[in-house]
Amino acid sequence: MTLLLLGASGLVGGEVLARALADARITALVAPTRHPLPAHPKLQNPVAAELESLLPQVAGWHADAIVCALGTTMAKAGTQAAFRRVDHDLPLAFATEARRTGTATFALTSSMGASPSSRFFYMRTKGELERDLEALGFPSFLIVRPSLIGGARAESRRREGATLRLMTFLNPVLPRSARVSPASKIAERLLEGAVAPAPGRRVVSADSLAA
Repeated sequence: MTLLLLGASGLVGGEVLARALADARITALVAPTRHPLPAHPKLQNPVAAELESLLPQVAGWHADAIVCALGTTMAKAGTQAAFRRVDHDLPLAFATEARRTGTATFALTSSMGASPSSRFFYMRTKGELERDLEALGFPSFLIVRPSLIGGARAESRRREGATLRLMTFLNPVLPRSARVSPASKIAERLLEGAVAPAPGRRVVSADSLAA
């Protein structure tokens, strides 16, 4: 199968990338990024400073499934509009093109508490993406809703890092739904949802991802 991976340079996306390249069930992996990835025989890595410019190429990738791990933070994005572009508009644009050309499976990294009616902008954006992706009619649509994601990031997120250290310390006494969600577990569920898809819309909650 051919897998399209969005967000391959991030924490969860990097975990999916490594697993997908080692998975014999995946014969080709397309991972568009803003900066080049290390070469691999079955990796196609279109590079563009603006990922939107790659949308005309989607039909030619012939992806059987998409794993989406695209995401940023408000601190990095700077504005709500910039955040929404990365966490909603880009995934939806790639999904729309892929679905139009026959892609049947979508596996999404969302967030615990995601809801289109949330009063919190972050969770509302995630919920709106879930809603808009579902409307595209993928025969198999997997949503993974982690809590705070744990793992070693290439980039520094000081505030998030402090919260992660505190939550990791408190993990034994926290309810499972509030515990840290390891990036490796998220990646495992996403990849399985892509290569062994089940019909319909399914949700993986944070408590099933707890460390």
